[in-house]
Amino acid sequence: LPDPFLSIDGSRITHIEQWPCRRAEISQQVQAYMLGVKPLDKVVVTGNYEQEQIQVTVKQNDKTLSFAAQLTLPTNGKAPYPAMIGIGRVSLDNEALLKQGVAIINFPNNELAEQQNGGSRGKGKFYEFYGQEHSAGALMAWSWGVSRLIDALELTQNSPINVNKLAITGCSRNGKGALVAGAFDQRIALTIPQESGAGGSANWRISDVQLAAGTNVQTLRQIVTENVWFTANFADFSESVTLLPFDQHQVLSLVAPRGLLIIDNAIDWLGIESSYLNALAAKTVWQALGQADFMGVSQTQEHQHCQQPESQQVEINAFVQQFLFDSHSADTHVQRNENALNEDLNQWIKWSTPVLK
Repeated sequence: LPDPFLSIDGSRITHIEQWPCRRAEISQQVQAYMLGVKPLDKVVVTGNYEQEQIQVTVKQNDKTLSFAAQLTLPTNGKAPYPAMIGIGRVSLDNEALLKQGVAIINFPNNELAEQQNGGSRGKGKFYEFYGQEHSAGALMAWSWGVSRLIDALELTQNSPINVNKLAITGCSRNGKGALVAGAFDQRIALTIPQESGAGGSANWRISDVQLAAGTNVQTLRQIVTENVWFTANFADFSESVTLLPFDQHQVLSLVAPRGLLIIDNAIDWLGIESSYLNALAAKTVWQALGQADFMGVSQTQEHQHCQQPESQQVEINAFVQQFLFDSHSADTHVQRNENALNEDLNQWIKWSTPVLK
């Protein structure tokens, strides 16, 4: 696997202060080769809260884009509430979140960028705003939309949401979107991708090796034919994944040192071993930054897809309490492996984890 601590100039970072620059390098590579560019041009964002909706309006010259995100306010606590943004919806135990005092916001991702099939490229409000030929795949278009939602929350005076305590989640294809949104907006305190598989928690290189060994796992060459989650040119790596200058452990690392909890399921297609080893490889970044307990992975035995098992609630609660309520007594040392998966990274990692000064 590529060394996350090796800068493009060939030197390895040695100080914590160098991580933001290294993170920016990885971000640029991920945008250039896999996700497409997240627009940073100046837009005017306004927000309006009424009838348990945040109405988001984005303007640039003569162009306007609008969408609404549905809010469910908690049964405990008082405003402003921390919030869990769901890509599409929140597939965790919503009642458990609401009882803790966490609001739920459903982000209408399919409205921003469609994901029906390979014919969905360039469809949705993001592309009406930026043009059908924009390089961003659906995942990055959603990420841009989530950032505009956060802008609107910051600007809406009567909003009941604490914009300094935001988390994001999603399951399956929407779990990939949650990871990308969390990776590309540092205002998000906690990211929880759920059963996100290829393009999410799984590793491209490891999945290729697993497929060759007979495991029915989704790989890069297959996923680029299924949908429009990535930039169109990502298909160039279908038969040459080892030429990618990064892999998914580095995409996960873009969240560091903020909170990341990977919720996984024992489904071969999702790459159960690939995802678990990928998480352990990514965790080395949090370890190097001195925040190992800010990143966790929980993989249970197989259960119904996108139905969070009750046994994972304690782990989710701990991360919610740590990152949304500043409860530092919460135990976020999470590394659950119920499927007796190989935890030996020696086959994959030929670099050492530094202790950044």
